Amino acid sequence: MKETDPVIFELDLHRPAALTPEQRAELETLAATPDSEIDYSDIPPLTEAFFANAQRNPFYRPIKAQVTVRLDADVLAWLKTGGRGYQTKLNAILRRAMLQDAPPK
Repeated sequence: MKETDPVIFELDLHRPAALTPEQRAELETLAATPDSEIDYSDIPPLTEAFFANAQRNPFYRPIKAQVTVRLDADVLAWLKTGGRGYQTKLNAILRRAMLQDAPPK
């Protein structure tokens, strides 16, 4: 094998490799360190400007549950007027109603 040949390593998250004694000791040391001793000097402060442009994880997908719902025929026809995606549209309508009904934080 040449030095430039790629090395492929497959990580199995269901069976992670055991920690070495050195790794375990390092984790124990880090866990025992109080927050007041953590050096944050290399991390910029989070300002209002940061949060103004922040967005939730665009890859987040809530877990879906399959259900059977009885809808009025005209409501279902209206949902289907947009073609494919009527279930997504129904979910968006219900989510908006849920968020509007939620108590303010």
